[in-house]
Amino acid sequence: MYRFIKSLFLELKKCTITMTREYHVFMPDAFGTIKDEWRQCLKKIENKSLEGNRPVKLNVFADIPDYVSYTMVCNCVLKDIKNCFGDNSPSVNITAQLPEKPGKISVESLFVRPSSAEIKTKFYNSLPYVVIQEPGNKKEVWGAGLGSGFFPYDTRKASSAAFEQMIDILKAEEMTLDNVVRQWNYVGNILEVKEGYQNYQIFNEVRSDYYRKYRTFKNFPSATGVGMKYGGVILDFYALKPDESIRILPVNNPLQVNAYEYNQQVLKGMPGPDKEIKNPPQFERALIVENNFCSTLFVSGTASIIGQDTAGVGDVEKQATVTIENIKRLTDPERISQITGKSGNFSGKFLLLRVYIKNQDYFSIVKVMTEKNFPGVPAVYIEADICRDDLLTETEGEMVLYQMEYE
Repeated sequence: MYRFIKSLFLELKKCTITMTREYHVFMPDAFGTIKDEWRQCLKKIENKSLEGNRPVKLNVFADIPDYVSYTMVCNCVLKDIKNCFGDNSPSVNITAQLPEKPGKISVESLFVRPSSAEIKTKFYNSLPYVVIQEPGNKKEVWGAGLGSGFFPYDTRKASSAAFEQMIDILKAEEMTLDNVVRQWNYVGNILEVKEGYQNYQIFNEVRSDYYRKYRTFKNFPSATGVGMKYGGVILDFYALKPDESIRILPVNNPLQVNAYEYNQQVLKGMPGPDKEIKNPPQFERALIVENNFCSTLFVSGTASIIGQDTAGVGDVEKQATVTIENIKRLTDPERISQITGKSGNFSGKFLLLRVYIKNQDYFSIVKVMTEKNFPGVPAVYIEADICRDDLLTETEGEMVLYQMEYE
């Protein structure tokens, strides 16, 4: 027992010596206009940064009535962030996804408390992204909002534009798509089918083309693909250039078919032009970024899928239950031990959960079940279409892992 406590102390001490991450979810105290609510949240973010925390990535979820209003909100948010943080601006994404009512704005914020790491904000055109360089060769890039405002009525062109921006940023940082560990894919009107082509399947075709051209790794990033109210495609990403102490390992769920192995019957719409078959979504169920101190587990968007079929069709409580069970399988300590090949006991702590729910009427059910199973975890609840029309909820998360040894 003494050895366990000593091991825990040493691991926590190591994690405090290196850069640590923490997430916070900010909501307005008084409900009003989108601008009023946003500036309340921004003030809270600013106050948190005054405590020595550097904001790295913001996700602003907003109830925006139309696309013209969306562009105005984006301009306002980006201007406010630049005025507030200047050369220390975080990367930022504004998506037309409704937060929990009655609010119009909810902000998910990633902060780091650096030690010896060098943190710089750079700009791709006017879009901020953050580069974290730690001693040695380890380098991280956090990008957000890529593709925003481009081709709102053409999913194929919008997808390509977003990927081109991501490739440009990675190239500027001497990285490639091989370095992308975590990716978020927001697809406008994701379930819509036009002339036989489904928007989500169009995105999958474009993603496959870019991965085939620019990725050499066999494994894929951890990822989420969900809808947003208006057309176009927006990408966020976390990229890592590891040093010799880091391994990146995929985690699958033994009760789920890997998404990239789905058969043609599961995929909707027609294949891309000049293609005979449809490309499945290419992502891992989860990824472990394992290092000598404390590892990170990125859990992809996880829903009520067993095998490759939706479980609990029409029953949100059943779907929430299966979703939570799937997350627990992905984060099971024994399974993590098997994947890493390391003996001992793994202890995990969720840093964040993001929960997508198809209908505001389901919020209370899903929220109660999530809080019961993951008490005390920062969580943001968002209304959004999931990548299948019969899926009612989806959850993603980020977890820190410590390896302990018993005497």
